[in-house]
Formats: sequence, structure tokens, C-alpha cells
Amino acid sequence: MYKEAVQGMGDCQGPVLDIEKAATDRVTVLVGTYNGERFLDEQLQSIIHQSHDNWQIIASDDGSTDGTPVLLKRYQQLLGEERLRIIQGPRKGFAANFMALANVPRTDADYFAFSDQDDVWHPDHLQRALKWMQSIDGDIPALYCGRTRLVQDDGQPFGISPLFCRPPSFANALVQSLAGGNTMVFNRSAQRLLARTRELPIVSHDWWLYMLVSGAQGRIHYSETPTVDYRQHGGNLIGANSSLKDRLYRIRRMFAGHFQDWNDINLAALSQCQELLSEDNQQILHTFVNARRGGILTRLQGLANAGLYRQTTPGNLALVLAAILGKL
Repeated sequence: MYKEAVQGMGDCQGPVLDIEKAATDRVTVLVGTYNGERFLDEQLQSIIHQSHDNWQIIASDDGSTDGTPVLLKRYQQLLGEERLRIIQGPRKGFAANFMALANVPRTDADYFAFSDQDDVWHPDHLQRALKWMQSIDGDIPALYCGRTRLVQDDGQPFGISPLFCRPPSFANALVQSLAGGNTMVFNRSAQRLLARTRELPIVSHDWWLYMLVSGAQGRIHYSETPTVDYRQHGGNLIGANSSLKDRLYRIRRMFAGHFQDWNDINLAALSQCQELLSEDNQQILHTFVNARRGGILTRLQGLANAGLYRQTTPGNLALVLAAILGKL
């Protein structure tokens, strides 16, 4: 009866969910919603049809005025409250909503996964992440993330997000968010880092998690194989940023001071939780902070001394240009 009811709610194709199959590792899927009625059904279906079926969904609705709350309630009635919990978001934007989700009390899970409301997971998304995650000691913060397949508003694929080849690190995280939160799966140790910083103002939850895990010398795996369909549409808060148009737009934002503003926020937050960082990464942080306060030569020398880098050649050129113009 359960399988029939769930299958009848959407058109997503995939393996039938078998609730009798007992998997060892439990994943809590953290879904942030806000006026997402149009695509939410398809995303929930893709979660339900994961090949790894030991999951629980926690959805935080941030004040939707469309049919999102009704849709969530309908799924909760079919899945049960143990499978789908619904909480009210803080109504302070998407980052605060996901940070609240990552700190929901009474969450019995080994791993956590961020989920946007308008994407679609491939059936093996969790399975692939856990295969790598299970090789990491649970006491070490661990983060799995990766590329996405880009799809149009109607779900038709049209490309893949850029492949980043340089290693993940704190020196990269300070100046670039490596991957979208919609691809991120992380362990309990990484979740504890979020819990210890839950009150700090941040730019975005995914960028912050990358900074924390890399700063604490945790393990990070960036997958070349996309397991998430990232829908590009007018309602995206953050797009794929892969086209020439997107890159020119980012350069214009840098000239307008947005990159500098983001760094102000991130560095202020990191300064309040430096004890979570390794000694080497604390030094990188201090070098970057001091470089931003100096003249042009100090800024350029600081970039070099801290070893900061972005994942692409154009990105690194833009980073140097930001240092020259005092837009770090």
C-alpha cells in the first residue's frame, strides 16, 4: 500500500522503494523550501526512489505562500512523520533556513544531505556519496560534493557544470565555493561544525560548510560524475555560473564590491570560530585578513603567501585583479 501510494504521486522513474530492506547508515535529507510548489513534487519523488533507502526527510518551509505547505503535508501523510518531518523556517533567507535545518534537535542520522526544492536527484546520488563516505573515520569531518547536470525549466539536459581539477582546500574555500549545496552529503562530525557556528551570519550554507570542513582539515571529495539535475530557471537564487555571460556578470559584481562584501562576512564569522581551524589554516586566515588591509603590494604578496587560489585560470586572474583594485 505504501509503495503504491508513493508511486502514484509523481512521474519520477527509478527503483521501487523497499521499506523492508534494512540499510545500516541513516541519511537525513535536509530540504529547504520557499514557494517551491512547481517543482517540489519531482524532487521529493527522486529522494523517495533513491537506491539507498534508509533516509529521513526534514523539510523547513520558510514562509511559503503557494501550495508548498499543502504538498509537504500530503507527502507526510503518505510517508509518515518518521519519514518526513516538517518544521517552520526562520524566515531570514535561504542560508539561515539551511543552517536551521542542519541543527534540528533529535535527529538520529549518520549522514546528512542538503537538497534544494527544484532539482532532481539521480537514483544513485546517496549511494555514490556513502560509498566514499564510509571509507572515512567518523571522527573526521567529511564532505562529498560534485558536478551537476544542467537542465532547462522543463527538465531537458543542456550541459554539465564546470569540472574543477585543483584539490579542495581551505586556501581555495576562502575565495571560492567549490560546489552547490544541492550536491553535498556530509557526516555527523561535519554537522557538529555547523552546530557550533549556527548563530554566525554567513553568505551561504554550502560555502560555509566547505570552509569549515577544509579549515578543520577534514576530508573532501569532489565527484566528476554528476548525480543531480540542477534546474536553471528564473527563480534560481544561485545559478550554475558556467557560461561566458555568467562569468562577465560575476566580474561586474566584483567591480561593484560584492566579492569584497562576501569576504567581509565570511572572515568575520571565521574570526569568531578560529578554534575550529587547524594551526596551519589559522595562519592562512590571518595572512588573508592582514593582506586585505594593506596597499596593493601587500595585497598581492598576501595572496601569494597565503597560497589562495580559485579553480580556473580566469578565476585566478579575477582574483589578482580584485587584489589590485582593492576589491578583496
